[in-house]
Amino acid sequence: MEPNNDFARSLSLLRRERGVSQRAAAKELGISQALLSHYENGVREPGLAFVRRACDYYRVSADFLLGRALTRDGTTIGAEELYDASAEKDNVLRGSIAATLNKKLLVNSIGVLFDLLGKAGGRGAIQAASDYLSAAIYKLFRHLYRATGASEDFFAVTGDAFVAGSATADMLYSETDYVEALARQAKEKGKDSFPTMNNDALKEAFPQAHQSFLQLIHNTGERINYDLENRWKGKK
Repeated sequence: MEPNNDFARSLSLLRRERGVSQRAAAKELGISQALLSHYENGVREPGLAFVRRACDYYRVSADFLLGRALTRDGTTIGAEELYDASAEKDNVLRGSIAATLNKKLLVNSIGVLFDLLGKAGGRGAIQAASDYLSAAIYKLFRHLYRATGASEDFFAVTGDAFVAGSATADMLYSETDYVEALARQAKEKGKDSFPTMNNDALKEAFPQAHQSFLQLIHNTGERINYDLENRWKGKK
């Protein structure tokens, strides 16, 4: 069930963020390592007493740990409260036309993706897509931040863990969750539960953003094909 998956994922991520081993965390939480492993993998459900201890240990709310809130203190953020850069009039990033154009291309395309996921109604796929894209943005910002040579104490994940590929691993896990969520929905609700996604349907549903979305699909496909034929085969 999705709530159990949310809890297991949060429990595992919080431990990794804290940088402690499963054995050490289990000792602090007063349970065996085997039982904590079961909780983190969604094999077993914990009791209320363990949830309380885990919240205290990781300093988060129960709602966050159970996947019911996005903020660690359990505060609910409504969609209307979030700043929407795409709604700005004459939205231009100072000093770079290229940055502005690429930002709008991505903002519009991500908007189309989440609208389609919203119409499909799969909460698991929506969360997994968010996790995947968040990790990608995190990686790019972290590399940019590291280039300045500033102290990385700003981040919960250590520099060594980041360089070793922890964020990339998170993206792979998120992509797995995404594919599994979509497959589960197709099996349980049928393929008709997904919105139509051909060119005409996209143009009708997203009259302003569909062009950006299709341009991103085209550009990325061309880049991947070039890499397949050149860089990944050792050609120059």
